[in-house]
Amino acid sequence: MSDDTTTRVPAKTDDSVVKNPYSWPANEHQPPPRTTDLSERAAKRAARQVATMFLLSGVFVALFFVAFTYMSPTDTVEIPYLGEIGGQHVALGLTFGMAVFLIGAGTVHWAKKLMSNVEVVQPRHDFKSTPEDTQGALEVFEEGVEASTWKKHPVIRRTLLFAMALVPLPFIISLRDLWLTPPGVPNPDAMLQYTIWTKGQRLVRDITGEPVRAEEIPVGGLVNCNPEDLEAVEETEGNLNARAKAAIIVIRMEPDEIQSLQIPDGAWNGIIAFSKICTHVGCPISLYQQRTHELLCPCHQSTFDLSDSANVVFGPAGRHMPQLPITVDDEGYLIAQSDFLEPVGPSFWTITGEVGP
Repeated sequence: MSDDTTTRVPAKTDDSVVKNPYSWPANEHQPPPRTTDLSERAAKRAARQVATMFLLSGVFVALFFVAFTYMSPTDTVEIPYLGEIGGQHVALGLTFGMAVFLIGAGTVHWAKKLMSNVEVVQPRHDFKSTPEDTQGALEVFEEGVEASTWKKHPVIRRTLLFAMALVPLPFIISLRDLWLTPPGVPNPDAMLQYTIWTKGQRLVRDITGEPVRAEEIPVGGLVNCNPEDLEAVEETEGNLNARAKAAIIVIRMEPDEIQSLQIPDGAWNGIIAFSKICTHVGCPISLYQQRTHELLCPCHQSTFDLSDSANVVFGPAGRHMPQLPITVDDEGYLIAQSDFLEPVGPSFWTITGEVGP
């Protein structure tokens, strides 16, 4: 605000301007009258247009709730140049976006067509320092330059500029990792689709690495497992990405307690294997309630019913825990039939469901 103490004078006489001794004076050059200023009919039409936009905003909010309630998170839609993405995500984004847009558009239309169109002038001083202040600032700056010996030692000045010019380069070069993939993987998206599980790989206990026999798992028991060749993979890759994606839990329940399976022939005698990585934001989970067959994520309370295809029964997770198809080999050890048939871990916007064995 201005610190000018000039007394404000009343605005020029105009029915649309509040006559107030503290009002700012009207500008000498006013814009031409609008159609809505000259015609009451046009003004009412503009008011109806604004009201329609506000009402449509409410309609889109209602459609948002319909999409959120009745659309399946697994529905997909094909978007040009973007590919196949979640249909519910598109519906929620469009409905909420239109609801907000229509409120903004209605408000702008209201301001342009119906609100007062009188331009006023706010008295204020020039935004400029006095010559004395300007001179004082220059003197302080020059003193700082002299004290830093910036001019006296040009070698420091040149090497500093050189170093500062190179400092941003590591950040630019590191952007390469956004598209860095292992050999044979076409793009980063494909890295999310598969794990290192392959047909015939034995399930081994986490930490100890001992193979798991089917007879060793009691009804109601849970075992944390990894693929047999995990250690070799870690030595090759030098990171824990493969371990994180391949981690699973193996549980056993009475066969007649199983309501449904994602892969009907992917379990063996009541023994089922699921990804250990929560489909919400990727937390590793193994809190299992054997009486209800529910798996609980302690981070955000997503709950999955392992007896019913590991479907979500509570919490923010958007889809079930992927099932790893398993069986037993000739020696009675649990082995994988294939990789997961869908991506593991948190859902992402290009997820399309099954990816094949």
